[in-house]
Amino acid sequence: MTRHICLHGAESTGKSTLAPRLALQLGGLVVPEYGRTYAEANGTNLDEVDLLAIFDGHRAATREALAQRPDWLVSDTDPLMTQAWAIMLLGRRLPEIDLWDEVADLYLVPAMDLSWEEDGTRLFGSELARAQFMEVAIGELDRRKLKWAWVEGEGDARLQSALAAIEAAGLA
Repeated sequence: MTRHICLHGAESTGKSTLAPRLALQLGGLVVPEYGRTYAEANGTNLDEVDLLAIFDGHRAATREALAQRPDWLVSDTDPLMTQAWAIMLLGRRLPEIDLWDEVADLYLVPAMDLSWEEDGTRLFGSELARAQFMEVAIGELDRRKLKWAWVEGEGDARLQSALAAIEAAGLA
């Protein structure tokens, strides 16, 4: 049975750097952040149609990876982050995402202990907006009573923090 880990949280916290490193360390597959791919192709002026397309893209990519039956799957975000984006951008939840239930076994939330890096797809760079986005993101996990843990540190320390959280959750 596949153990599924998902990286979740505010922008520019190292999720996209950590995901492949974690998958490599665990000997698993990684599902890249579909929202980034979508925004790079379509821009960042996202509306409900765009967010639902991102939701569908996340689901399809995850299902495709799970079909390979890996021991470990590491997702660089999932539809719960798309819901957080909906709250931040539209001021409301998307019912389709509220119905989604293919959640990960553990959510790792990288702390905002890394410097902001603009990459052309990020929108919430001020300290206040970034903190609000993190609060909304964690709220999505807590709302569903999902298992999650903080990840801290830079470079190898961040990877070790993630591995320790996985072990503490009883998944390793």
